Amino acid sequence: MPNSIVKRHRGLSRRKFLADLSLLAGASVLGLPASAQKARPEKEALKFGFIKLTDCVPLVIAYEKKYFDEEGLFVTLEAQANWKVLLDRVIDSQLDGAHMLAGQPLGATIGVGTKAPVITAFSMDLNGNGITVSNEVWKEMRKHVPLKDAKPVHPIKAEALKKVVEKFKAEGKQFKMGMVFPLSTHNYELRYWLASGGIHPGFYSATDVNGQTEADVLISVTPPPQMPATLESGTIHGYCVGEPWNQQAVAKGIGVPVITDYEIWKNNPEKVFGVTNGWAEKYPRTHVAVVKALIRAGMWLDQSAANRKEAVKILSRPNYVGADEDVIANSMTGTYEYEKGDKRAMPDFNVFFRYHATYPFYSDAIWYLTQMRRWGQIPEGKPDAWFFETAKQVYRPDIYMQAAKELIAEGKAKESDFPMKSDGFRGPQDGFIDGIVFDAKKPNEYLKKLKIGLKGEQTVKN
Repeated sequence: MPNSIVKRHRGLSRRKFLADLSLLAGASVLGLPASAQKARPEKEALKFGFIKLTDCVPLVIAYEKKYFDEEGLFVTLEAQANWKVLLDRVIDSQLDGAHMLAGQPLGATIGVGTKAPVITAFSMDLNGNGITVSNEVWKEMRKHVPLKDAKPVHPIKAEALKKVVEKFKAEGKQFKMGMVFPLSTHNYELRYWLASGGIHPGFYSATDVNGQTEADVLISVTPPPQMPATLESGTIHGYCVGEPWNQQAVAKGIGVPVITDYEIWKNNPEKVFGVTNGWAEKYPRTHVAVVKALIRAGMWLDQSAANRKEAVKILSRPNYVGADEDVIANSMTGTYEYEKGDKRAMPDFNVFFRYHATYPFYSDAIWYLTQMRRWGQIPEGKPDAWFFETAKQVYRPDIYMQAAKELIAEGKAKESDFPMKSDGFRGPQDGFIDGIVFDAKKPNEYLKKLKIGLKGEQTVKN
């Protein structure tokens, strides 16, 4: 047997031993019978996919800090070309699970694009995105932005961009922006910001899969790492993407991040860890073990500034994000740089555990479903009950809480770390740039408050 295979075999045996010790300790605290102490993952060798973005970091830390190992899991992490490839590879079982856009499990389950039952039991982070425009566009926008001490006052409203878009129209030119995937948080955040300033981002329909019907701004898909180069070439005039690709534009001197998603929707859910429903049913013990490791990674990331700095160093490796440490640190260590030299404190730009960031709230799912309906990806009106049922089908706090309770029993977490009595809903949220309150228990009422977008029984006219 080759040495490399021997090492892997021995390592896996050690992982089993560590996992058994951990289970024994937890079961002892809970007073569980011996049979319950020996539950092990049904599948131990796993391959997870990720996109080269800062917020893949919970997977990276769970791997690097050996939290997966301690759960008896032999994990391989593999970067994927784009979000579509990543989702397809999870669905066809080439990957066991992946770092996903929050909208992907929802979209796949209801058949927006790909149709397949995908679930999530773990939310990876809050915030983490930005909207960047080219230097030329920023020069025009800046004329319409209030200043204090010669610096722009944030948050910057989309009304400032509207003036630029109108100028493009008057000159017979199209204003183009990029986002990473039709079901991405970036797409919905960009559309939300534009619409809040009176700019129509366009509707999706059966005959318009690009979502450009009635659009003032043409939005198209660009993979995250390619965003800065696409902006620099002039193909697009701005984009919405996760870090470090907004900060990369600042470092290269080719663009200016004008607003973060934290300023569009305070503490918004960003990525999730997704698996197919069939995989979750076949490997329930494995799934809980994965979620336990990821929860521990989130806790570690939010534990100290020193941990964040270490995470930045790890992420800069070419097999992970592969950007310069300084660029990654700009958004990962409590600050955010807009124009070059205009670096401001933003301690909550990246959150990985605080504010119950890792809990898969039904209300988070419902917000994304309302945006799919708003822009025509869900072409017809749905009753409130449909939103609730779909959220509960895809988001699985029951699996999450099983993992959390085991970590508490093992002494690796405290009850106060988790929303133990949650019904799966956050309360009404008011941290939106347009001041509109989102109540997940009244999704259709919420849609009626939004000036631009579909509501009620409205449909897109082809």
